[in-house]
Amino acid sequence: MTLRRGALWALLAAKLVGGWGVGWDIRWHLLIGRDSFWIAPHVMAYAAVAATAMISLGVLALETWQARRTTPVDAVTIVGLTGPRGFHLAWWGIAIAILAAPIDDLWHRLFGIDVTLWSPPHLLGLLGVAINTLACLLIAREAYPARGWARYLGLVIAASTFFGSLSVGLRPSGRLAFLYGGIAYYSYPILAALVLPTALIAAARLTGHRSAPLAVLAIAMVVGMIGGWIAQVGFDIIQPVSFIEEEIAKDPTSPIAVAHAIAQKNGTTPGGAPSSSRSRLFAFVPMLIMAALDPRRRPVAATLGYAVSLFAVYGFMIGLTPAFRPMVPGLGPTAVALLLTAATAVAGGFAAAWLADRLERAEISPSAAS
Repeated sequence: MTLRRGALWALLAAKLVGGWGVGWDIRWHLLIGRDSFWIAPHVMAYAAVAATAMISLGVLALETWQARRTTPVDAVTIVGLTGPRGFHLAWWGIAIAILAAPIDDLWHRLFGIDVTLWSPPHLLGLLGVAINTLACLLIAREAYPARGWARYLGLVIAASTFFGSLSVGLRPSGRLAFLYGGIAYYSYPILAALVLPTALIAAARLTGHRSAPLAVLAIAMVVGMIGGWIAQVGFDIIQPVSFIEEEIAKDPTSPIAVAHAIAQKNGTTPGGAPSSSRSRLFAFVPMLIMAALDPRRRPVAATLGYAVSLFAVYGFMIGLTPAFRPMVPGLGPTAVALLLTAATAVAGGFAAAWLADRLERAEISPSAAS
């Protein structure tokens, strides 16, 4: 059990470092333009991936060796490896992320450097990272069968990194809102209602605390601010030469060019997170609605309340910015987008409840673990 607990915290630390590396990499693409495999954010991100792979596979290898004498009651054997379900899921998830790296390199060689997160290799990598991060929730349950502060902290940090990895995949929705307006103006809440509740409902159900989604968001915000500081310090130290104007000139409609257009209109830095305290405070409103509706007992209703309030908060907040103010849609498209958000929320709520059920059923009793 000590091995599993140490491995859990090592995995969570690697996830944080990897997340900071990915955030810095996105900013590097937006501010510098050109890159190579060996730029600092790549090294940071892939070092974290390597550490995650070694930890996940290392635990399985050690428990496979130990199983020759005695097999733990919660161990399963897959492809010759014996160990707890959480570490199996963690290993196969990070294996998918590793597989995405050479595919991404080939994609860049064929189609050039881009910053869109919705390219096939990027989505494959995000899927692998999400699976690996989801596994940390299961590992926290396995490592700490009895309720306590260590179990709660491990679960909310794991849920926060899961929430963050899912949120990264939603970033291109801002480009859709800026370019097309109408229903696309609400792309973020429509998609967020479908995917983000998987992390939030799981956090509430597994911790047993209805307020867990608030803790998940708070941790995600702190981690994001630290990541922004790391990226800024890194740029100040390395001082890379920017070729971004050349990249924008090649394709004025590219994600890079659009990100710069949005930032220029808003007077902000491309790729930067919302800096105003008002934006951060408003982000807690949907979480408060979800907590009030109790996601532990009513996951679908809580997800629907979260989605509708997110729809309202998001539409209001970005509508205040100079870049998006002209794109605010009329009543008709807004009503259609609201219906779509409600539909994805219902689907997301059922999916999140199903996932939380599977995670809960995978837990073993404290007596069995000892």
